[in-house]
Amino acid sequence: MNLSRLYFADELHFKSGRKFIQKKETDQSALVKDPNSMDSTSSLEMNYVPEKAPGSPLRPLPSPLRVPLSPSRFSMSPKLNRIGSIHLNLNQALKATQNFAPSQKIGEGGFGMVYKAQLPDGQTVAIKRAKKEHFDALSNEFRSEVELLAKIEHRNLVRLLGFVEKGNERLIITEYVPNGTLREHLDGGRGKILDFNQRLEIAIDIGHGLTYLHLYAEKQIIHRDVKSSNILLTESMRAKVADFGFARLGDSDTTHVSTKVKGTVGYLDPEYMKTYQLTPKSDVYSFGVLLLEVLTGRRPMELKRPPDERVTLIWVFRKYNEGCVLEMLDPQMKESVNGEILVKMFGLAIQCAAPTRKDRPDMKIVGEQLWAIRMDYLRSGRRL
Repeated sequence: MNLSRLYFADELHFKSGRKFIQKKETDQSALVKDPNSMDSTSSLEMNYVPEKAPGSPLRPLPSPLRVPLSPSRFSMSPKLNRIGSIHLNLNQALKATQNFAPSQKIGEGGFGMVYKAQLPDGQTVAIKRAKKEHFDALSNEFRSEVELLAKIEHRNLVRLLGFVEKGNERLIITEYVPNGTLREHLDGGRGKILDFNQRLEIAIDIGHGLTYLHLYAEKQIIHRDVKSSNILLTESMRAKVADFGFARLGDSDTTHVSTKVKGTVGYLDPEYMKTYQLTPKSDVYSFGVLLLEVLTGRRPMELKRPPDERVTLIWVFRKYNEGCVLEMLDPQMKESVNGEILVKMFGLAIQCAAPTRKDRPDMKIVGEQLWAIRMDYLRSGRRL
């Protein structure tokens, strides 16, 4: 791949995207602040004009190692009668969260607050509560998240356990993932800095989860908001993709879905922003930005840095072309990593974040490449 060709107009993409966003802001499009961001990245929604989509190529055949399909009994109005489902009424949910006490709050997103909840049987779960002031705007997101989560089952995706829809309350009950977000760990907020092996394994986990959504779920699902604050970590440092509020079903009969632009600034596919055409490759772009975040520790946009370093993707591309991959590795790790491994990792991230979708690999190929990098890393003895 000619990377120079792909990124010849990198900065133009960023600048034009920024102008596009500013224009939409003046048109009173919805911009929701991402509470996990320190650098003004935000959840974004833009209006669109539907376009007729041409026919799409056949979807790939299932892998013999694929994860089994979710049970077919889950309809788009899920009954959640599978093993492990939780059925709470509103009063029980209030009791489990101590009336949604601030001390029980464990996160916040565009949908609303997330609380830790203790059930009478001792089980700990997470309960996401819609913000009342955004109830009308978020009602579709609530249904989307419930309907999509009810249809998926994968170890790298947060599992839906139940939901409550009563009056003006909308609650989603999911498994509790106890070790915080990936972004918190990259910031050092969890006490211990992730080493390179942990970061590589986390990237592979995320790749597995997205591959399942794109290829092996009952219907193709496009997440639309892949970012470090939506990746939760277990105590054994396994990654789970969370927050399906912006997720959309793909369409196997067309090459794309024409829809509003939703996602988080910095992770948004520039081609999706320009055309309003959503494809799984939009998730691939976000994953590429996320992989750079994992490697460098930097957020997608860091406005406090010098001008030539503010957009992490552009900074990485320049340093990569200069052959300075070691200089880009998160300095907090304080470990040596084989330079050839880093070249492959950064190269893969840059491919994923190519400005046009035709130049990006699909997530299945990304996962295979990450596995190959992992094997090379193990053979190299992990460290120099």
